[in-house]
Amino acid sequence: MDVSFLGGPQPQLGVGVVAPFDFALDRELWRWVPDDVSLHLTRTPFVPVEVSLDLARLVSEHETLDAAVQALCAVSPQVICYACTSGSFVGGVAGERAMCAAMAQAGEVPSLTTSGALIEALREIDARRIAVVTPYTKSVTDSLEDYLGEAGITVTGRAYLGLTRHIWKVPYRDVVDMARAAVIGAADALFISCTNLPTYDVIPQLEAELRMPVLSANQVTMWAALRAIGVPAVGPYQALLDPVARRGPAAMTGSEPVVPGGPGEGALRATPEAAFAGPPAPPEGEVGDGVDPPLYPPEDSGPLPPV
Repeated sequence: MDVSFLGGPQPQLGVGVVAPFDFALDRELWRWVPDDVSLHLTRTPFVPVEVSLDLARLVSEHETLDAAVQALCAVSPQVICYACTSGSFVGGVAGERAMCAAMAQAGEVPSLTTSGALIEALREIDARRIAVVTPYTKSVTDSLEDYLGEAGITVTGRAYLGLTRHIWKVPYRDVVDMARAAVIGAADALFISCTNLPTYDVIPQLEAELRMPVLSANQVTMWAALRAIGVPAVGPYQALLDPVARRGPAAMTGSEPVVPGGPGEGALRATPEAAFAGPPAPPEGEVGDGVDPPLYPPEDSGPLPPV
């Protein structure tokens, strides 16, 4: 059959994505992307280091970014994003800006990072006090809080899992439990960190339950990248992306405004936090059977129903 009359595939806008070597959620990124946009992913080279501040520094070195961006530019993306939260906040605000500049110079294409996109998203929803959820260890979570503090964002409460590997296997139920533990003070929003932590389906449920906007690493990355090329991200019932959701329960936050010069401004105090023990690593040198044991009970797997 002659199909020449179809004229070929429809034109596509391109978004280049630089992800860490262990990134496992390609499909989740695509869920925020409309049909006329293509994602072009590349990964940083493998290094035998578990999730830590050391790994964050290794996967964000400018030489690594330069090579990844040049590879992506072979397919002419309109924007390039670095999809790793810890890798883009480990150097602080100045480090994040330097990463964007290095990528833009390497590819002569507008470039952004997950952590930079987070600050942009928080400004979009006018959130200055947030609760934080991470799968990281305490030291990496501390680094995130330091980055947010540099950007003028106060962390009101936090929860973390203490994981150093297999983050993509964390089920939605664990994310929900951490969110409930983190939101213990007056907050304008909740942020769920790490691009390797699944979040797409859990965002609407948490916004309805917590009555505040919920942002996640992959969500803000795709939102900012698509926004840079004039395309709205796809995310029904997510306050950052859906105007109806922003006017709904998520807008009814109970946070109290910070009065300039008031008693709460600039105060140094410990951030309430909850630590969730992650799965123990096998003893060094131990040989397994080739199949990782389940990290969580079987009944915890699978997405929660949307609200």
